[in-house]
Amino acid sequence: MKKQKILIAVHESLVPPDSLVGHDQRQIDEWRTEYDVVSYLKNAGHDVRCIGLLDSLTELRTTIQEWRPHVVFNLLEEFDGIAQYDQHVVAFLELLHQPYTGCNPRGLMLSRDKVLSKQLLAYHRIPTPQFAVFRRGKRLQLPSRLRYPLFVKSATDDASLGIAQASICADPQSLKERISFVHEQTQSDALVEEYIEGREIYVGVLGNDRLTTLPVWEMNFGSLAEGQAPIATRKVKWDRRYIAHHGISTAAATDLPDAVMAQIRRLTKRIYRALHLTGYARMDFRLRNDGAIFVLEANANPNLAEGEDLARSAQSAGMSYDDLLARILSLGIGYQAAWRSNEG
Repeated sequence: MKKQKILIAVHESLVPPDSLVGHDQRQIDEWRTEYDVVSYLKNAGHDVRCIGLLDSLTELRTTIQEWRPHVVFNLLEEFDGIAQYDQHVVAFLELLHQPYTGCNPRGLMLSRDKVLSKQLLAYHRIPTPQFAVFRRGKRLQLPSRLRYPLFVKSATDDASLGIAQASICADPQSLKERISFVHEQTQSDALVEEYIEGREIYVGVLGNDRLTTLPVWEMNFGSLAEGQAPIATRKVKWDRRYIAHHGISTAAATDLPDAVMAQIRRLTKRIYRALHLTGYARMDFRLRNDGAIFVLEANANPNLAEGEDLARSAQSAGMSYDDLLARILSLGIGYQAAWRSNEG
């Protein structure tokens, strides 16, 4: 790829330093993705600037108008502290006729809204656990049709916020308590869905129109699976000591029949298109012991750190981290946003 002027948009608190020297592991973990992307793009010879955003788009607009980057590399996961508002930043970039990486506004809106995305997937007959929504601030009344065990999580938050072993409920009393906990802890509606026991599967996908699925990836819960439910809690995802203690890891899925692999890839592409995703994403599945596959979530713009699942699965397919970032840049620059139809 020829050298580009790249503006990297990050949260104000996650603007990375020029070097890792002098920073402890906890600090590095906070802005690891931002550091990796900035460093690799600079080393590739691109002209890179990083801009930190919090609750104003004035500096973003000024920088784009004055510097005129070829592309904005979007690493935002929220705006003004609200996860669902990242779609509006991307919509703002489209209004400026500015190419950007990652997902388009409609895909972000549909995938970030977990309830709406599940409704869309059900409409397309894509298997997803049965679910119910309990609105924050409304009188809590449990429908009789719920089948235990049930899994409770925020209807809007990501990164496993509010998810713990207590998220699995075996009776109405524990379910009521957990719904109330989610309402208070996350200040959001609670999404309750049928708990699917089985293998935790992830699949990365790249593309706008023509899609490429990355190797099927799997989480190994190590010793955690011996006495607790194997679920991706916040500790499982982010607590280094907890991960090391239980021997939790992720790697390419093994011993899956070819037919199951093919079905997972087909479902991944169907989900991607049903939710109007572009750029890159990761699909989370549960594979039950009887071979049934259920999609748990579709994650637009997933973690891009070099050591995270998307990059590692790409590497296992022969795509280096440099290649992955270049592919994401190319997809962003080539995305046919609506404003392009008015270009002369």
